[in-house]
Amino acid sequence: MDTSLKLRVLTVDDNRTNLQILEVFLKKLGHEAIAAENGAIAVAKYLEHRPDLILMDIMMPVMDGLEATRRIREIPTERWVPIIFLSALDRDENLVGGLEAGGDDYLSKPINFVVLEAKMRSMQRTLLMQQQVADALHRLQTISDNVLEAIITIDAQATIINCNHAVETLFGYLPEELLGQNVKLLCPEPYRSEHDGYVREYVSGGPPRIIGLPREVPAQRRDGTTFPAELTVSEVRLEHKRIFIGVIRDISERKRTERLLRENAERLQSYHDATESENQLARALIERQLMRPELDDPLVSYWLMPAQNFSGDVLAASRSASGNLYTLLADATGHGLTAAISTVPVLTLFYRMATQDAPLADMIEEINQHLRESMPVGRFVGVTLTKIDSKQRRGEIWIGGMPDAILVDEYGSSTGRFSSKELPLGIVDSNAIDSTPAIFTWESSCQLVLYSDGLLEAQNEKGEQFGEARLLTAMHGAQTGGKRDAVQTALLEHLNGLESQDDVSLLVVSCPVS
Repeated sequence: MDTSLKLRVLTVDDNRTNLQILEVFLKKLGHEAIAAENGAIAVAKYLEHRPDLILMDIMMPVMDGLEATRRIREIPTERWVPIIFLSALDRDENLVGGLEAGGDDYLSKPINFVVLEAKMRSMQRTLLMQQQVADALHRLQTISDNVLEAIITIDAQATIINCNHAVETLFGYLPEELLGQNVKLLCPEPYRSEHDGYVREYVSGGPPRIIGLPREVPAQRRDGTTFPAELTVSEVRLEHKRIFIGVIRDISERKRTERLLRENAERLQSYHDATESENQLARALIERQLMRPELDDPLVSYWLMPAQNFSGDVLAASRSASGNLYTLLADATGHGLTAAISTVPVLTLFYRMATQDAPLADMIEEINQHLRESMPVGRFVGVTLTKIDSKQRRGEIWIGGMPDAILVDEYGSSTGRFSSKELPLGIVDSNAIDSTPAIFTWESSCQLVLYSDGLLEAQNEKGEQFGEARLLTAMHGAQTGGKRDAVQTALLEHLNGLESQDDVSLLVVSCPVS
């Protein structure tokens, strides 16, 4: 145990030399000495300094040590102050008289300082324990009086024997008003009438239905109003007594919050259901525009993998009246429904103008103008448009804000490349766009490979992008009809189960020789 407690010691002796010796001795031990030359001065200094321990001589003028001790013991105090008598009188009657006057120990003169030091250490340990107990009690009382929960202690007859100040805030009663009352006073009916029976049943050996388990109960205030409370009861068994400590917390706010959460959850569910219904309608309308039968053209193979329910990438293919094949790959800003909606007018214009054998330049300008007029600022669409004339072995391609298109031979080796020369559509006026397409021809069968940036930028678990090199490697050696499948397999192996962060689209257009 820690015995480093510094003591304030009152030394009482009519011999100044003895007082000086005691002062030096006590200071050496780390304590403070307060000197008094007789009993009367000792009483006065006790009141002034409130010492922790007293070394009291018995035989002194003015007032002897026995009388001084009796007067000190008459002074009210909340703590014990030990008194050790120091006297040359060592007869039994002197020892008994000192103890009866209120002394706690006795040491004969001349003083044996080894013994005195031992007694000091013993008293020091006792005082330290007293201080620790007092501090603990003070802390417990302070905590009890300052917690928000009401703490009520009852006996086996359900009589309140103690409670903290929180009961006034919670129930409207002063603590002293509840002492001696039956705790059922704080219960509304029908619990009030049944409470004594619950207590008797448990005290008589019944099951511990609520001991140690928090439960929700109704509680009643002094004014008769009720509130939801959380009650936790613990039992303390003393040698000849059983007491029960109840902690009561007002959970009105918690119940209100729970009710609001339930209501909000119901509203959110209703909103989710309505949104999901709208999404399903929107998905059906967009898919009707996107997945048209014209995409099943024998010269076209494609793959579309959206990052969300709706894809911002769109694919389209259509034959004109003269048999020319038009294709479109577009990538709208963003993801999901908002991006998908941006592509609807693009698809509508594409299919209408493709059937009319419209020049690519006219189609580009018409789509751009429509997007400029209908889309908010910051929304635009990257576009790759092609026109394939199989009879003349002649192709046209225009790219605005999309990755390069690659021309590959029947074995998948790159033979040409077309790059974007313009911004995505919907940003600037049509008169600021060079809508002239690039022209290409072919002598042997080849394929034009179009794709969105989501394909090249797809990252694996190491953060590595799929990239153009992997794309070319996947197509190399693949037969004419298998390039799409080869790229799809390579990308899924690259992702290894991860989801792509962007929409992925691939469009392979065949350029036949017959």
